[in-house]
Amino acid sequence: MHDHDHSAPSAAIAAFLACDRFAVIGASNHPAKFGGRVLAAYRRHGRVAFAVNPRERQVLGAPCYASLADLPERVEAVSIVTPPEVTERIVEEAADAGARFVWMQPGAESAAAIAKAKARQLVVIAGGPCLLIEIDAP
Repeated sequence: MHDHDHSAPSAAIAAFLACDRFAVIGASNHPAKFGGRVLAAYRRHGRVAFAVNPRERQVLGAPCYASLADLPERVEAVSIVTPPEVTERIVEEAADAGARFVWMQPGAESAAAIAKAKARQLVVIAGGPCLLIEIDAP
């Protein structure tokens, strides 16, 4: 692995999107918000995607879970749509829950969150493209 630039995380993105189950942290019922749009994109593509948001009981008509630890099954890939200070805690939860990948949507990442995720051996996608663009790419 010699290319450490952020312009070509395509291998990580392909591996992320190849996972079976996803979680969206910060899932939202507001269709205009990223948390709603990301979850809807997974569903539109027939993916198994769990909504995680401690402030919601349901998102887009499906159960919403308070945390990754509350999910009925393990997920490999986690989309994070939260403020950076929350993301820093979420990456720890993701590692504890057995996730392998975290995709920090633009605005969710911080240097501390990325460092914590890498320290826990998570594959990090951050500072780059948005899932909404990549999942619909041909």
